[in-house]
Amino acid sequence: MTDAPTKDDEQNGGGERIAKAIARAGICSRRDAERLIAQHRVTVDGRLVDTPALLVTAASRIEVDGAGVPARQPPRLWRYHKPAGLVTSHRDPQGRPTIFERLPPELGRVISIGRLDLTSEGLLLLTNDGGLSRHLELPSTGWIRRYRVRAHGQIEAAALDALKGGSVVEGTAYGPIDARIDRRQGGNVWLTVALAEGRNREVRRVLAHLGLIVNRLIRLSYGPFQLGALKAGQVEEVTRKVLIEQLGKGFPL
Repeated sequence: MTDAPTKDDEQNGGGERIAKAIARAGICSRRDAERLIAQHRVTVDGRLVDTPALLVTAASRIEVDGAGVPARQPPRLWRYHKPAGLVTSHRDPQGRPTIFERLPPELGRVISIGRLDLTSEGLLLLTNDGGLSRHLELPSTGWIRRYRVRAHGQIEAAALDALKGGSVVEGTAYGPIDARIDRRQGGNVWLTVALAEGRNREVRRVLAHLGLIVNRLIRLSYGPFQLGALKAGQVEEVTRKVLIEQLGKGFPL
């Protein structure tokens, strides 16, 4: 994962840490960049780097294994229709297929904004900028995540309405959830669910607490960005004009 410059970085002449700079350039993750530095494979202005905390600027000449690191690219954003059956991870210890293995190679190195678990599907936002990823994941952005959910079991509207005040499941407090019944189909019920935080498996855990077992979960939107007509596996870049309009002054582009 890449990072935006920290306040400490800014107070030290506006530079950023070398590991972050390498990650921002799309060479690898910050963690992998730290490993490259520990292996003495990184130089700055011809000098070997021995710490990932070294501050660099746009004028610094960074090389990895003797090859120059390209300048940082401007933040970009893509909409991706994640199919069920793929892991939202660059590497999976169990060897399961990941979304990053299925993306077009011309995207370069990207990271996800939030996650969708193995069996979940629908809209997943991707970016080349770790700072943008963290910014859009923060609950303080106020962006609502909307889902179409099919679950097995019976539920009354009143039980779902109670979720608007938040809930506690097995000692974990969850924020307000807006859930409504769309239709009933045999032993299943279709719901539309909206929430602002989107913690790990939140929808599944909260509905299970109410006696519903989710058997299909589709993310329809993330803030102003919609799944729309994207087909499973399809990816489409958000134009810079739209990105600027939606982020406003909240994130430097």
